[in-house]
Order: sequence, then structure tokens, then C-alpha cells
Amino acid sequence: MGHAFDVAGMTDPLRIFRKLAQANRLANARLHEACARLDRDTLTAGRPAFFGSIQQTLNHILMVDRFYLDALRGRPLDLARLDEADRCPDLPTLAAWQADSDAALLAHVQDQTPVTLAEIVAIERRDRVQHDRRDDILSHLFQHQTHHRGQVHGMLSATPVRPPQLDEFIVGDDAPARARDMARLGWSEADLMR
Repeated sequence: MGHAFDVAGMTDPLRIFRKLAQANRLANARLHEACARLDRDTLTAGRPAFFGSIQQTLNHILMVDRFYLDALRGRPLDLARLDEADRCPDLPTLAAWQADSDAALLAHVQDQTPVTLAEIVAIERRDRVQHDRRDDILSHLFQHQTHHRGQVHGMLSATPVRPPQLDEFIVGDDAPARARDMARLGWSEADLMR
């Protein structure tokens, strides 16, 4: 096929987490940009979805990000901070908070090593303390966020705003589809594809 393979890159367990954290940031930015074209009534309208509206689903995404990121960084359960995210009243505030959370998640991932990825993390819940490997928690978090962004994507389909493409990011062939977003986020192809 003519492709050169970087054996060192193939054995880097952090590479996929870095790319997933960047994909998470890009997908949230695209989704918020699309949702910003909705009026408040459409954004908060009741819909046949688990969280009942586009706004509430976006709030849930942020709340879960905060929950797991605090645990991953060794912070105690902060119910007030979670409630703040869950009750965020408007999209501009939510988008800014989500951007901060996405940046913190990316920084956390970039700080990891193969050893720290295998560490057991204590996740304080209301009624118990959960213990799981850091890499498993990160995998769960990325899957959770993808799942709920998909729900928002589906709800957007029932509005006048066309849902954005959320999955063209990780592979090299997606470079043209992500160029505008990469520039907007200040990222380079060299950094993404390392």
C-alpha cells in the first residue's frame, strides 16, 4: 500500500487518548457552534430524549465531564459544581464552561504516562467510592460523551439547523474536513498526527 508505519507510535498507549481528547474538544465546539444558531425556545424545547431538551443534554455532558475530571485529578466530589453544570441556563455560558473542561481533560491526558494510565483512581460518589483504572475511566468518559453528543445531533435533526459532522477527525484522510476547526482551536496537523 505504500504506507510507512511508525512502530514507536503504534506502541504509544497515550496517542489514542490524546486524539480522543482532541476529538472530544472539536466535536463539542462543532456542536455548540451549531446550537448557537438556535433560538432559546428551540434549544430548551421539550423533546423525546433522555434529558428532555438539547440544552439539558448539553448540560449533562458538561456535568459528567466535571464529575470524572475531578476524580481523575484526585479532587473530592463537588456537588455544587456538578449542580451548576446541570442547571446552566444558557448556551454561551455552557460553551465557555465546556471549553474549559475540554482543555482541562486534554491537559490531563497529556500529563499521563503508561504507568499513570494503569493507576487505580478513587471516584467519590454520593453513596460509595468506586475504584477503577485511569485508562478505563477515560475510555468510559469518551464513550459517554460520544453517546450523548449523538443524542444532541439527533435532536438537531428536528430543528432548522443542520447537525454538524462529528466523526471526521481522527484519521489523516479527514484533514480537509477538520482544517477550519483545527485553525480555530489553534492546533496543527503535526501535533494531532504525532
